[in-house]
This record gives sequence, C-alpha cells and structure tokens, in this order.
Amino acid sequence: MKIAVSGSSGLVGSALISSLISGGNRVRRLVRREPDRAAGDIAWDPAASRLDPADLEGVDAVVHLAGESIASGRWSEEKRKRIRDSRVGSTRLLADTIARLERPPQVLICASAVGYYGDRGQECLSEEAAAGKSFLAQVCAEWEAAAEPARAAGIRVVNLRFGVVLAPNGGALRQMLPLFRLGLGGRLGTGEQYWSWIGIDDAVGAVEHVLANASLSGPVNMTAPAPVTNREFTAVLARVLRRPAWLPAPSAALRLALGPMADELLLASARALPNRLLDSGYAFRHAELESALRHLLSEH
Repeated sequence: MKIAVSGSSGLVGSALISSLISGGNRVRRLVRREPDRAAGDIAWDPAASRLDPADLEGVDAVVHLAGESIASGRWSEEKRKRIRDSRVGSTRLLADTIARLERPPQVLICASAVGYYGDRGQECLSEEAAAGKSFLAQVCAEWEAAAEPARAAGIRVVNLRFGVVLAPNGGALRQMLPLFRLGLGGRLGTGEQYWSWIGIDDAVGAVEHVLANASLSGPVNMTAPAPVTNREFTAVLARVLRRPAWLPAPSAALRLALGPMADELLLASARALPNRLLDSGYAFRHAELESALRHLLSEH
C-alpha cells in the first residue's frame, strides 16, 4: 500500500512508519519542514490551509496523527487554541482535500483520544459512550467531526481514541521513569482514577489492523482490555522497577503546579474498553499492564 502519514516524528508515528516500511508498504510523510522529495515527503502547512491535492493522488490510505502536544506547558488560552486548531483544522484540511480527489484514498485514519469521554469515574466506556463536557472532550468531538467531508465522499473514516501510549522512549512513561527509578514515585491524587493505556507495540499493531480491516469505521478505542486505576499503575510500575512508590502527589499540589491540565490529564478517570478491536479479531500482544511494562523496560 501507499500510505501518507502525518505526525511522523511523534511517538506513535515514528514507530508506525518503521513497521509499515518493514511490511513492504510505501510511506509518504506529511511534513511542515522542507520536504525531502526524493524520500516521497509531502509538504503541508495546516495553519495556513496549504496542501497540494496532487501530492495525495494515488495514495491508498492516510493516517493522520499530528497535533500540538497536550502535556507540555500550562494550558494558557493560546496553548488551548493551538491544541484545538492543530487537530481540528488539520483534520478538516485533509478531509476536504482527499474528498475532492479523482482517486481518493480508501481510508482516512485520524487520531483522537479517550479524552473524548471526559471524567467518567468507574463507568466502563465502549465506543458508543457519549462525549464528555471537558475542554479535551470538546476538542476530541470537534476533531472527529472534522473528518466528515471525507466520510460524506464515501471514504472509510476511522477515529482512533488513544489511551496513554506506553513507550520507554517517549510519552508519559518516559516522564515517570526518572522519579520511579529513584523510589520517589507515587499515586496522583486519590489514585482511584482509571488510566486506559496501550503499549506502543499494540498501538502500532492496532493501527495496522485498522488499515487492513475494511469493516472498521467510526470510533475505535485504542486501549488495552485491562485498564487500571492510577494507584494500580503506580504499584505495578514500582514492582517492575523493584523500587518503592511512597510519595503521592496530592490533587491540590498538582492543580497548583499545572492548573486545569491536572484535572483533565492526570486526575480524570476514563475506563475505556477496546470492544471494536476485540470484536474485529485484534489479538493484543500485551493485554495486562505488568506484561507490557516488563516487555517495554526489558531493554532499558
């Protein structure tokens, strides 16, 4: 397949591209920097709504993973605008562009997040669950809706609602490891909030499964089948590292340090289940957290 990928330098994007190329696919990266035309790069500038439709002619699939980091820096009004615009605007640009092609791709696969559900406590969340009301929930709902022009043109559209992607070289796990290796880790707030997670190997494997499975469209929870509370996550990570985890971070301290970002990223509870992946036959490499962490950290 010929596959165009945005967010190619990100945690999931870089791992996905490596796997796709190993599988014999031709990958074209959507980049905002000066493109390497010899390597098949496609120049685009979502902020300026610039994308040459001719560059996407003949592409079989588009995987859109780009978006402003939600975990770096406090959420000022300008940061919130970048979080929203980088997702909604870029998705709308891609969807509008491919909808007008003579030979459109068969599928548009767009990242989203379990933040779509908001803070839902103990509730088990399938893909049919309603959207929440938080800032991230609103962003995710708009993000998914922005792909509508492609869907209306008859293109299969899939919205990947990612949980916390675990990898030793990036994302949340890399930020947690230094403190936990010093024995200074601990639960966040009460620790009772659910964290829906997925190992990087399964994140890549599930995207490839979605690419190959024409029966999948609409939202797909990209989470392992066994979500855990933050308290459980803390205990398992400490056990795998053979370190104590005795230093909790109170909710008030997190809110003071991070502002509203603390409530939505660290203290919100989303117990999402990957029903559609399982029903379509995806077999998780690591369905349990301890197995995933031992695998991920075995070489680090």
